[in-house]
Amino acid sequence: MKYLDIDKFASVINCMDGRTQLPVLEWIIENYDIDYPDMITEAGPIKIIAENKNKTLIEAIKYRLDISVNKHHSKHIFVVAHYDCAGNPEMKQTQLKQLKKALKRIQKWDYKVEEIVGLWVGKNWKVKPVKRIVMPHKK
Repeated sequence: MKYLDIDKFASVINCMDGRTQLPVLEWIIENYDIDYPDMITEAGPIKIIAENKNKTLIEAIKYRLDISVNKHHSKHIFVVAHYDCAGNPEMKQTQLKQLKKALKRIQKWDYKVEEIVGLWVGKNWKVKPVKRIVMPHKK
């Protein structure tokens, strides 16, 4: 592994729940040519982004995403929802709707990345892709 290879970063907006971290990291590294996933964590981030009410948290997420995309040259943004979320204790179907809404909102933020990918971490802690948005302006 070569350190600071700018083509090997990704941005990951994930829940702070420690149970989701390793499965998501492993899935990204196995399925993409990524060495350095930048972890941006909040409790229930998909709800925060989908609802767009808590401007302080939205700005904190965007601040960290700006660094990941603009300084580390991340080409992919992954957004994670998961089973048994304490910060967003909704059923899977509700969370999937929130996840898709969050993806669309992030798309409007207009980061110069290749894609935005929504992931679901299920009861068995396995990661499944839910939706992929290909961005029109690749770097």
